[in-house]
Amino acid sequence: MSRILLIEDEQNIAKGIILNLELEGYEVVHANRGDLGIKFYKDQEFDLVVLDLMLPVISGEDILVQIREINEKTPVLVLSAKDSSKSKVRCFNLGTDDYLSKPFNLDEFILRVKRLLKRSSWTKKEVTIYKFGANEIHFSDFKALCQGEEYTLTEQEVKILTLLTQNEGEVVTRGELLELLGYKKDSNTRTIDNFIVRFRKYFEENPKEPKHIISIRSVGYKFIK
Repeated sequence: MSRILLIEDEQNIAKGIILNLELEGYEVVHANRGDLGIKFYKDQEFDLVVLDLMLPVISGEDILVQIREINEKTPVLVLSAKDSSKSKVRCFNLGTDDYLSKPFNLDEFILRVKRLLKRSSWTKKEVTIYKFGANEIHFSDFKALCQGEEYTLTEQEVKILTLLTQNEGEVVTRGELLELLGYKKDSNTRTIDNFIVRFRKYFEENPKEPKHIISIRSVGYKFIK
């Protein structure tokens, strides 16, 4: 049985979430304050964290930072009344895996939970090392060995690299990458561009003349081994 930590101060929303998660067979631990949420996370093992942003005592963003300092792998689904691109970009940069704006459809919420838990289960079971050039990506350990340097990868970086390497030699569209991170496929955010710049610094001998991560103008990117 998967264990989910719900950090949400709005009682009515929390009750609805707990009821629906328990009907799906999940065990739910609820914290109605930020400080309790991070205490529960430190003291117990969880397969997923569902995190509200606007919380008493400690904000959701601060909790997200602390969670990522403790564990890069625990999936986090942020719930927020903030629907701006700025808020979403900030949370993804801080390490969230998904972002759902309030009010939300419970069926969609459950589907997102299942997707994150499935991905989490895959990363726990599989030990995958992908080698190309002088580089290695250790997906299950969330690290990369590049030109003799070791880098820690975030959950978002692993998601994008997994999609790119699984489609080696084929174009992955910008929209597909945006949807992978929880954005609408026609979003104007530069989040994907920032990840690509970072990957080229990791993996390319000359980031300005990439040989592995190639831009396909107005379409997306292609990974070449």
